[in-house]
Amino acid sequence: MAADRPDLPLRAWQRMLSGRRLDLLDPSPLDVEIEDIAHGLARVARWNGQTVGDHAFSVAQHSLLVEELARRLTPSLPPRDCMAVLLHDAPEYVIGDMISPFKAVMGGNYKEIEARLQGAIHLRFSLPRELPATIHKLAKRADTIAAYFEAVELAGFDDREASRIFGRPRGFQADRAGRLRLGLAPLPAAKAQTAFLTRFGELARERQRLELHTGFC
Repeated sequence: MAADRPDLPLRAWQRMLSGRRLDLLDPSPLDVEIEDIAHGLARVARWNGQTVGDHAFSVAQHSLLVEELARRLTPSLPPRDCMAVLLHDAPEYVIGDMISPFKAVMGGNYKEIEARLQGAIHLRFSLPRELPATIHKLAKRADTIAAYFEAVELAGFDDREASRIFGRPRGFQADRAGRLRLGLAPLPAAKAQTAFLTRFGELARERQRLELHTGFC
């Protein structure tokens, strides 16, 4: 192994189940496969696994929630932008889901690697390497709303603490106790993986239909 042979370069790639080898330092869009992304994200736990239930709340399920919330915030969102939102955490199929406090501590190098991976993923699926500011802002807003609901429904936060950290979402109907809830429940990895692939496939077909009719996706 390279760790036992200091004369050999360190390995910076990961082998995927598809057989692709993705270089973290210089990721190629040609080595990105949606099946690998779905498989990985369905097995990466949000909140470091500190959530209720028999299964982890996966990044795949979180990604589906964020895309759903983005469409709720912007009902006319085109399929290309929906796909970009769905893939907003896609690099985590390689590098895992680092909690926000750890990202803040790590700083530059982690963010640079994450950005390279995100750029390669975008190019693989015919998205801009860097998203327009409006879509980036929408994804971030939907992500924050998702974090609030995950925090109070799955991660043990009370409403006051979650509101202080993430902000209390607007436009959602409270229950009789005045609480905001979506009824989140963690899915088994296989079901989260299938749901992610299904939604990606729907968006890909919608993009193709739109492109055929208008020349745009």
